[in-house]
Amino acid sequence: MDKLQWAGLDLSAPKVMGILNITPDSFSDGGKFVDAPAAIAQGRALLAAGADILDIGGESTKPGATPVSADEEIARILPVLQALAHEAVISVDTRHSATMAAALAAGARIINDVSGLRHDPKAAAVVAQANCPVVLMHMRGSPMTMNCQAHYGDVARDVMAELVAIRDAAEAAGIKAENIALDPGLGFAKLGAQNLELLRETWAFVALGHPLVIGVSRKRFVGEFGQEPNAGKRFPGSLVAGLYALGQGAHILRVHDVAQTVQGVKMWQQLTNPPAGSGKAV
Repeated sequence: MDKLQWAGLDLSAPKVMGILNITPDSFSDGGKFVDAPAAIAQGRALLAAGADILDIGGESTKPGATPVSADEEIARILPVLQALAHEAVISVDTRHSATMAAALAAGARIINDVSGLRHDPKAAAVVAQANCPVVLMHMRGSPMTMNCQAHYGDVARDVMAELVAIRDAAEAAGIKAENIALDPGLGFAKLGAQNLELLRETWAFVALGHPLVIGVSRKRFVGEFGQEPNAGKRFPGSLVAGLYALGQGAHILRVHDVAQTVQGVKMWQQLTNPPAGSGKAV
């Protein structure tokens, strides 16, 4: 893996982004951490388990999810963010410029926007002015409509072209190239085998020269191909997909199951990057 710095993190080794959904309706853990004390405790547990980044979200973006106002989103996440900001590198998962501004003022370091800064016309200016790291994800439409737009000629090439356009628009708005990470948006306006095709082409997204975030954790296609309808039981398939992406050069895995993923990544590192002088058994 090439040496790369982003958000103050050394990406020469993989990083784990722990998901902290402060929502009643997220697809696999909705309602578990909607109360601030429970969310704060969970955030600290994820850090203790080895998370390098906490990704805090106050609006579900699962297929068909009902939109949440920026005011409601801010009310959900701000107490948690304020409690954890001095303990963690915090990313805020939001599409709303008002939430971005409030979160950054409260100590968040990274903005993670599933819409690639296209949902809110003021979002790019907020990120540019803050000079903060940002994750730009590929998605068509909105969570309400995205599954109706999963039509591609060549899914990997089409997604890459659209993601490059999102990246170029961000740079044109004044966001520095070194602040940009990319996410192909697995499961967002992609159905079934389209996600597998994208994962097989991870290397091509890495070649764009930005840190690459991969989010496969517990997603529907993992359950589809692993024959597991229960989202909470999809860790094995999620880990295999994540390690496959790391093997092609991805930098950050966004996951629910932090402790198990950290263990898996450490083992993967030992197998793929053995310590100097370890040699081979004779």
